[in-house]
Parts: sequence; C-alpha cells; structure tokens
Amino acid sequence: MSRRSFYLLLSVLLLISVGSSLFLGAYRIDWSTFWSQQADGWEATWFLLWHIRLPRILLSGLTGAGLAIVGAAIQGIFRNPLADPTIIGVTSGAMLFAVVAIVLAGSVLAPLAKILQHSLVAMAAFIGGVITTYLVYFLSYRQGKVYVMTMLLAGIAISAFAAAISGLFIYLSDDQQLRDITFWSMGSLGGANWSQVQLAGPFVITAGFILYGQSRALNALLLGEQEASYLGVPVEKVKTRIILISSVVIGCCISMTGLIGFVGLIVPHFLRLIRGTDYRYLLPASALTGAVFLILADTLARTIIAPAELPIGILTAMVGAPFFLWLLLRSQQEKGWL
Repeated sequence: MSRRSFYLLLSVLLLISVGSSLFLGAYRIDWSTFWSQQADGWEATWFLLWHIRLPRILLSGLTGAGLAIVGAAIQGIFRNPLADPTIIGVTSGAMLFAVVAIVLAGSVLAPLAKILQHSLVAMAAFIGGVITTYLVYFLSYRQGKVYVMTMLLAGIAISAFAAAISGLFIYLSDDQQLRDITFWSMGSLGGANWSQVQLAGPFVITAGFILYGQSRALNALLLGEQEASYLGVPVEKVKTRIILISSVVIGCCISMTGLIGFVGLIVPHFLRLIRGTDYRYLLPASALTGAVFLILADTLARTIIAPAELPIGILTAMVGAPFFLWLLLRSQQEKGWL
C-alpha cells in the first residue's frame, strides 16, 4: 500500500470513528429515526450531539493526536522505540500539582479556587507538567548541550520524588478528595466542552506542524547525534525544541483529561513496525492513528458498562501494557537473549 493510500485509509477510519461515536453511547441514536423525530425530540437529540458528544469526540481526537505525535518525536530524540512522553517527567509533575490543587482547594488555595472554579486542577496540572519538564531539561543541559542519558536519569529521579510528594498529599486527603484524585488519575473525557476544544486545538495543531518540520532532522538523528551534526543538523536546537514543545502539548492534554497512558508509546511503535521509521510519514500517521485510537477507546469507555462510564486510562493501559511487554520480549528475542 502506498503512503498516500495509507493516509487516505487513516482519514477514512477517522471519519468513521467520529461518525459512529456520535451515535453511540448510553443513549443510542438510530440513524433511520434521527431525521424523523418530532421538534421537541430532535432539539434534545441535537443538544446531545452538539454540546456533549461532539466536543468530547474532538477533544479525544486532539488528545490522541497530540500524545501520539509527541511520543513519536520523543522516541526520535532518544533513539529508542520504547521511550514515551512520561520519560521527561511531565506526567509526574502534572499529577503532583493536580493532587496538591485537589487537596488544598478547600483551604490554602480556596481564594484561587473561587476565581478559577473547575479550572483549578487543570491549570495546576498544566503548570506542574511544564515546570517538571523544564527542571529535567535544566539538569541535563551543560555547556550548550542536552545530554539525553542525563535527561533520562533526571526524569526518573524527579518522577520518583514527585510521586513521593503526591503520595504524602494523598495520605493527608479526605475521602472525597481521595475519590477526586483517583478519578483524575484514571483519565476521563466526561467533562469535555467547546472551551477545552478551542484551547487544545491551537496547541496540538501548531505543535504538530512544528514537529513535522523537524522530521528530516529526526531522520538524521537515527544515524546518531554526531553523524547528524555532520549533515548540518542543529542537534541541540532540535532536541530543545522538541522537548519544550512536547511538555506544553502533553501538559495541555492531560490537564483536561487526566492521566492517559501508553498512547504515545504504542501508536508510534505500531506504525514504525508496519510502515518504517521515516519521520516525514511517521509523524502525521501517528497523529491520525492516535486520534482514531483514543476516539474508539473513549467510545468503548462510555458504552461498555452504560449508563456508567469506565475511565479511559484503564482501557488504554489494558491495551498498552500487554503491547509494551510484547515489545520487550520481541526486543530480547532480536538480541538473542531468549
């Protein structure tokens, strides 16, 4: 299959997933009776489609696209297909600040909570993710160069420290706060609205174009940093640009949806297995596939136990964890360890 045909297939799958997701849910809408409803019934159905389901579908598509394309770019600069966005500490930082916001919203942060209302946790998660990534970047930057191995180790250490502080606040939380923390950490798109779509859309789309502009540099990095610099690639600028953009995109996405794991890992690697490692095609394909994957996962999450809703992070982990183990086993077999 040619690359153009592959993109066309992904685009068709995206349209099908959006269309089917619109009409599936706790309240199912029949295509045959949709246009024949009475005025009152049609108005209620239209409200459900336009104000509840469509923004949720668009936000899930944007989130899936953002996580997948960032995951592909991070795998490129680390030159490791098992890397994912959590490696730079953004997820742990977002979790820490979200937990602090939830626990302190009724006391220390009460004045700020009155101003931001329901946006307090999302704002805190975004700020936490960006700050943590900048800290990891600062620790790995020496003499004009970003050391990838130092970044990996710094990300692990800071993630562990952030998890410990999060655990302390969770221990001090009451029952309601604990429920809120648990629900947020599992990820959900249940609160999606048009304001979130309008906020996430420019971030994800702009970042996607910027990252696509680095595709040739990422291809050169496959040969190694020194070889890429011989080819005229500004290696340090590319790494810095990708890391900073990735932190903003991931922070923006998970601040609105909570923690959704494995999308940035399994989607790029799956495409790499079937279509190769050319980042000129891998990045846009990752965005399309990530959008399809998360839309379908969210549709399943809100229909599998309807009228209740399953946190989407559970579904992505149920798919991603076995896939990750399969990658590890496959890597060991290729190296002759098994």
